[in-house]
Amino acid sequence: MNDYLVRALAFEGKVRAYSVCTTETVGEAQQRHETWPTASAALGRSMTAGVMMGAMLKGEDKITVKVEGNGPIGPIIVDSNSKGEVRGYVSKPQTHFDLNEHGKLDVRRAVGTEGLLTVVKDLGMRDFFTGSVPIVSGELGEDFTYYFAASEQIPTSVGLGVLVNPDNTILAAGGFIIQLMPGIEDATISIIEQKLSFMEPVSKLIARGLTPEELLQEILGIENVQILDRMPVTFDCNCSKERFGAAIMGLGEAEIQEMIEEDGKAEAQCHFCMEMYDYSQEELESIIDEIKS
Repeated sequence: MNDYLVRALAFEGKVRAYSVCTTETVGEAQQRHETWPTASAALGRSMTAGVMMGAMLKGEDKITVKVEGNGPIGPIIVDSNSKGEVRGYVSKPQTHFDLNEHGKLDVRRAVGTEGLLTVVKDLGMRDFFTGSVPIVSGELGEDFTYYFAASEQIPTSVGLGVLVNPDNTILAAGGFIIQLMPGIEDATISIIEQKLSFMEPVSKLIARGLTPEELLQEILGIENVQILDRMPVTFDCNCSKERFGAAIMGLGEAEIQEMIEEDGKAEAQCHFCMEMYDYSQEELESIIDEIKS
């Protein structure tokens, strides 16, 4: 099954919901970065949250999520947009620990329990919207839940899950976001809270093979969910040799000339997709000529 995201309403429009399968997308990130299991879970959860948050945007709007905890994994960076395209990387991809006391990958230990979760929205205006909250858990689902409550004042529940095979590949990944809209009745809130408190962990639901639609129906009740639309989700990086060439140009003539004299070439690697771009001496000289012109 190819990855996809669903947008839905529930309880007569009083609940907004998103759910997504990201198994292939997280799998591609795992392959590109050669992440070990705990790092895969942390990056995969962040990418899963990021792509759902991107789905809340419109047009050409974009979002960047930064998880900067005090754990050994280092910062996690995720970019996504309104089209279901997402990319991400973790600073220390070869991070792994023994399972925690619940028999799960110890994401909290990798991420840390202190630091910041920052969301930067590029809405096509002069200034970006930036919201930043303290990391409250390190498990990430709870941290994104807290972000929505504290930074956007939207009562929200975020569930994120990543399952890793013994050979480090991704068995399953996905998640949900449930948001309560103004005017929702207390009785409805109680129903949802009860469902969430007794439901299986999202990773187990994903392991059972639930689709994004079925995941929302499990939480909200099949009779209450109205699916609005579906959108494919992919790992997508917009890097290119031209973009990195422009960055090299920004270094200035003197620094580029130093590259030529020391190495006779230059190479650049994208943090997000690990693609490598090589620049020959002739190409560097051409960039210098462009600076002079």
